[in-house]
Amino acid sequence: MTGANSFSVSGYGPQRGGWTRVFARDSLARRLDWPILLAAIALSLIGTVLVYSATRNRTEINQGDPYYFLIRHLMNTGIGLALMVATVWIGHRALRTVIPILYGLSVLLILLVLTPLGSTVNGAHSWIVLGGGFSLQPSEFVKITIILGMAMLLAARVDAGDKTYPDHRTVLQALGLAAVPILIVLLMPDLGSVMVMVIIILGVLLASGASNRWVFGLIAAGAVGAIAVWQLHILDDYQINRFAAFANPALDPAGVGYNTNQARIAIGSGGLTGAGLFHGSQTTGQFVPEQQTDFVFTVAGEELGFVGAGLIIVLLGVILWRACRIARDSTELYGTIVAAGIVAWFAFQVFENVGMTLGIMPVTGLPLPFVSYGGSSMFAVWIAVGLLQSITAQRPMSA
Repeated sequence: MTGANSFSVSGYGPQRGGWTRVFARDSLARRLDWPILLAAIALSLIGTVLVYSATRNRTEINQGDPYYFLIRHLMNTGIGLALMVATVWIGHRALRTVIPILYGLSVLLILLVLTPLGSTVNGAHSWIVLGGGFSLQPSEFVKITIILGMAMLLAARVDAGDKTYPDHRTVLQALGLAAVPILIVLLMPDLGSVMVMVIIILGVLLASGASNRWVFGLIAAGAVGAIAVWQLHILDDYQINRFAAFANPALDPAGVGYNTNQARIAIGSGGLTGAGLFHGSQTTGQFVPEQQTDFVFTVAGEELGFVGAGLIIVLLGVILWRACRIARDSTELYGTIVAAGIVAWFAFQVFENVGMTLGIMPVTGLPLPFVSYGGSSMFAVWIAVGLLQSITAQRPMSA
């Protein structure tokens, strides 16, 4: 095998004795997108500090150990980095051959959530409790399999040279592939994850070169579906209350509007440079619920101020910028679609998470990528980073 499409030709694949030429001119180290990697590591480390600040005094959840969440967040980050390395080593092209298996496993896992094995956390029945304080949220991994599965279908004939863009039949097959897990997740119901998956589909279709009629049609179908979900009372009461509080911030400030009101107070009190790490009154006083997960951005806003919160946004922006470049520079449609799907996923989730803490988006329970506490989310975003690194690493050096 002699093309640039194989890890072995660059000397860092299993066929050539492992990672023996890491410092060679065409080595893996030179091919990695270091801005993405360093920004993701920085965000995870910042998140560790913020999670520690939010949980060190909360004896009701940290089991009496102030370092409980700090250690677990670092462990999650370490496992995430290992998953990224494994993803790069395997390669996004090699994963293409096992996508049907990965897709089937992800669908099976979300189906298990609907069985007695499923568990409800903070009103969302979207978890599988594994024991020992560990749990799994399968919908996080469904985001990845939707991206990979749709990319496989949409790019197959284009990369083979048979088509210049996906035809209508192929697009319909890709949408059908995505619809199955989305409908299952909607039954949980996990509306936040469904919103992310719909945005992923839009990003994938736009990157694939499919007819814009599909994009506009999907937007129209989404609007009709949202109305149907509301009219058929598929949403749980807590989700309806969240939308009601978003529409009217003054509604029941001690009840359904409590989270967002306290979040805005925390961020607003931070000012330019913040109250200082571990000195935020809202954080120390434990006024913001779920501050280590969904509302971790409020810790940054209160204790690190506009400067610290802005740094988080900048680092996330670096990841999105570099991912867009990877999508643009990919020499195959498959790589372009995968990178674009990840961009859509990260961009929307960041906007939704930060937006709900500022009161400009409804509360949906979506974590802030790399920063919020949570193993499933951390593992998924680091696998996504591994896919991005694989796409840029397997691109010919001259490309």
